[in-house]
Amino acid sequence: MIVKTKKFALDKKEYVSISFKRHMKSDWKWLLIPAAIFLLGLVLHFTGTYKNWWIPVVSVIGGGLYVLFWYAQFYAASQMEQNKQMFDKFLYEIDSRQILVKINAKEGGVMKWESIQSAEKMADAFLLIIGKGQFLRFPFTVFNSEHDLKLFESILKRKELL
Repeated sequence: MIVKTKKFALDKKEYVSISFKRHMKSDWKWLLIPAAIFLLGLVLHFTGTYKNWWIPVVSVIGGGLYVLFWYAQFYAASQMEQNKQMFDKFLYEIDSRQILVKINAKEGGVMKWESIQSAEKMADAFLLIIGKGQFLRFPFTVFNSEHDLKLFESILKRKELL
């Protein structure tokens, strides 16, 4: 059985939002460093050992710059000319062997299931994770019928991605 989707494109704002949130969720540990420095600065200040506010202020600025850096990375990736193709409209034909990505009836490419690392079922879409900042997002509205939606979900479960 083949699941065919309607032609759709990934929105740039959605890409930035999903990529940034996924990255922050996986690399939150790096924010512990400025948090520890902040607490150390507060302890030193209030115990009278070192009365100065620059340590907590610099740690907050450093943590903020870390978050801003990663947001800027994903935003810039969405604006780059070589990534323009990620936001074009495609039609997908999905079966248990492969994912066929079609630009039109005659042009397209094949994506093997081995390139998909994992999948998530979100509130309004399926997310197939390929790599850091790389994913396929299938909103529930792009499937032609409820049967196609259930078939797609069963393929993901059989592939042990969901």
